[in-house]
Amino acid sequence: MSLSKEHQQLLLTVARTSILHGLQTGSPLNIKLSDYPSVLAEFRATFVTLELHQQLRGCIGQLEATRPLIEDVAENAFLAAFRDPRFPPLAIDELTKLEIHISLLTEHVPILFSSEQDLIRQLQPNIDGLILVEGHRRGTFLPSVWEQLPEPKQFLRHLKQKSGLAADYWSNTIKVYRYQAESIS
Repeated sequence: MSLSKEHQQLLLTVARTSILHGLQTGSPLNIKLSDYPSVLAEFRATFVTLELHQQLRGCIGQLEATRPLIEDVAENAFLAAFRDPRFPPLAIDELTKLEIHISLLTEHVPILFSSEQDLIRQLQPNIDGLILVEGHRRGTFLPSVWEQLPEPKQFLRHLKQKSGLAADYWSNTIKVYRYQAESIS
C-alpha cells in the first residue's frame, strides 16, 4: 500500500521531530495517534536510515509490524540517531545536514530453493530485501543495499557475513525470506 506524498512528508517530519526531541530530552517523541490520519495508525514494519554527507550515520528498524506506523517511525528515528551501536549518538550540529530515509516494509515471505545457486537465481536486484536465518544467527539487507552490492552472489555473500557467517558458508538449514520496501526520503 503506497502512501500519499502528504503522508510521506508527515512521516519524515515526525522522524526529524523525534530526533530533535531526543537531542533535547533523551527520549523519542511521544505520539498521540488521534493527532494523525488513520492510515498512519495501521501496523507497519519500518526502518529509518540516517545519512550524513552520503555516508551511513545510523539505521534501525523492525522486520515485523508490532506497532502503529507513525509510532514505529518516531521510535526508529530516535534509535537510529542515538542507539545504533555502530555510531556515537547524534550531535546537535549534525541535525541540519542529516538526510532521513524511511523504508516501509511488506510482510516477508519464505523463498523456496534447492541450493545456493537456485537461491541466487531467484533474487530480484533492486526489488528484494532479504532476511537470512541460520540457527540463532539472523541478518537483513533492505532493497536499497542493492545500490552498493548490485550482483546477487555478492549481495548474498555480504548478507551471510552480516549474519555472522563466513561469506562462503552454506548449509541445507539456511532459511531466506524476501520482502519489498516503499522508500520515503
